[in-house]
Amino acid sequence: MDVSKTKSSFYRRLYVAYLIDSGQASSVPALTELTGMPRRTAQDTIAALADLDIVCAFEQEDGARNHAGQYRIRSWGAIDRQWIEAHLASIKRVLGYP
Repeated sequence: MDVSKTKSSFYRRLYVAYLIDSGQASSVPALTELTGMPRRTAQDTIAALADLDIVCAFEQEDGARNHAGQYRIRSWGAIDRQWIEAHLASIKRVLGYP
């Protein structure tokens, strides 16, 4: 299947936001382990969520060192989370994720 870079980038952002919001992967190490994407790609994807008006914030654990904590989705903006859930299988297939 031939997918444009724009579409795959969009789907990657939706998928990462979904994984964070659902609690399946709320840290960069968890994202890389679950998806197999490189660490830098995971970091860049989280940073790029703001481009879609998805508000994602890092919450530092109380008393933790070395930036221990997790990401949380504060707002989905114009994105419909239910659409992502309904199309999760095809999103993962397009991205080649397990």
